[in-house]
Amino acid sequence: MTVRLETQSDLDDAVSALVKQDSRLKPILARTGLPALRRREPGFEGLAAIVCGQQLSTASAGAIWGRLSAAFEPFHHDAIRTARTDRLGRLGLSAAKIATLKLLAREITASRLNLDVLAEEDADAAHATLVRHRGIGPWTADVYLLFCLGHGDAWPAGDVALQEAIKVGLGLTMRPTPKQMAPLAEPWRPLRGAAAHLWWAYYKVIKRREGIVPEPK
Repeated sequence: MTVRLETQSDLDDAVSALVKQDSRLKPILARTGLPALRRREPGFEGLAAIVCGQQLSTASAGAIWGRLSAAFEPFHHDAIRTARTDRLGRLGLSAAKIATLKLLAREITASRLNLDVLAEEDADAAHATLVRHRGIGPWTADVYLLFCLGHGDAWPAGDVALQEAIKVGLGLTMRPTPKQMAPLAEPWRPLRGAAAHLWWAYYKVIKRREGIVPEPK
């Protein structure tokens, strides 16, 4: 069963189902209330925004993305494909992120990457398609699937904020690794994306700050 989180109502229903599915989540929901749905623009623009945010604070990522999106309006993969590297660098992008964005733009132009098709695949298959491209790690792929495509079962196992929230919320002695996060989330299939929203909300409550924080690569 493929679950979509397209609207706030979708997320509310999914979280309500989750707490019936796993009673350990009831006290978490009691602390957070129903979490707000996070969505971003799908397609190249949304993926580029996530790449810009890799390994950066929310504020820094937002500043760089603001400059980049303002410089290329409308934001299109052909514009990034043909843009001078030094111009992109002056906007705050690292050499690695420039290389990733240009690679993605070339792949889309050559029809070797179709981001629209990913919306029709299940989360695991779409994840595998994305991570085949250099510069797109598991965290980036899963955040794109969740925020841009509304995949209800996407699970960003490498997200440090999720790891920390689960450690505290489930009373673990140590923060789980990305590998350990996979079996921890098994009880929440096919609603792992809704679980991620709930745990990010819990992280905000316990730390009084916003997730999401990507795992360093």
